[in-house]
Amino acid sequence: MTEEPTPTDEWADVAPFLENIPRPVRLVVWAYEEGRWQEREAIRLGQALSERFANVSFDLRPRRENYAFYPVLGVMGVEGEEEIDYGVRIIGLPAGYQMTTLLGAIQAVTFRGQQVEPKTRIQISRMPAAAEIEIITDNEDEAGPQMATMCFALAVCSPLIRAFAIMSDSFPVALQRFNVHYLPHTIINDKVHIEGVLDEAQFLRHLALALKPPITP
Repeated sequence: MTEEPTPTDEWADVAPFLENIPRPVRLVVWAYEEGRWQEREAIRLGQALSERFANVSFDLRPRRENYAFYPVLGVMGVEGEEEIDYGVRIIGLPAGYQMTTLLGAIQAVTFRGQQVEPKTRIQISRMPAAAEIEIITDNEDEAGPQMATMCFALAVCSPLIRAFAIMSDSFPVALQRFNVHYLPHTIINDKVHIEGVLDEAQFLRHLALALKPPITP
């Protein structure tokens, strides 16, 4: 079987955005070096970025039982010797338009979510419960990075939010699981579904619905 094109040449396009990032980040990849080609390419991508950019480090970690699909890429903050996990994840191999999603994840972490509006920060600081956001996209989804980057920034701003961008071309089962017909497709807490791209104010209304407790008789 012929392997699909790899993304290791595409990362050069993001060089202007990564050369002078203000804070260091660590790109963590959970995968097997002997795994399928997407896992191997994710490892190569992480190594290439860390070799090229001084403020990007790389760490390969073994698979974890709580992840259903691999590779998993996590962008961590770094403060001295401390690693800060903001709950920013990419599930699958980012290529095509989703290289911009990877860039968005890195920028959300290095800028500590500064792109989030002050009013939004205040609102999510009052969240009554945790939110898990899954953004279903693929490498040809031009709008996917916009939605994913916003959700990553929200995750950085709130310890109660975790955001996962899922590459459905790597894992078609994700489309079947959520009955997805349009990308990007975003799910909050397996409860609220969103098609397309929303701004922060619109997204917060959906987030409030997802966090609303069920009505008991």
